[in-house]
Amino acid sequence: MTDIDWQGLRAAATEAMRKAYVPYSEYPVGAAAFVEDGRIVAGCNTENASYGVGLCAECGLISNLAMTGGGRLAAFVCVNGAGETIMPCGRCRQLLNEHALPDMLFETVSGIRTIDEVLPDAFGPRDLEHMAG
Repeated sequence: MTDIDWQGLRAAATEAMRKAYVPYSEYPVGAAAFVEDGRIVAGCNTENASYGVGLCAECGLISNLAMTGGGRLAAFVCVNGAGETIMPCGRCRQLLNEHALPDMLFETVSGIRTIDEVLPDAFGPRDLEHMAG
């Protein structure tokens, strides 16, 4: 997957953002990614009155990925309520890394980057396989 439709991906993230449940922070977030097979998966943030158990948009995106057949993510974008590109938190970068192609592309506030650039030296499944084997 070399030719990414970033505009289409942003549109999917924006649509997801519009469905966010954010009665406490009033900060909606939508995330969308292209899967290696061409599908688009998306998610939105979902808050909870006990704040700490809220879910980031990326969590919903990964659940959507699993529910629709799995696969690896090829490109990713995340937007706020104003449609501006925002960066996932560290926890979500780790979650995305687990399901990313090795060269997954990220739209960031400073341009297009790879997953390795936004989460350098990441701990992941290969580290666990190394210890098990």
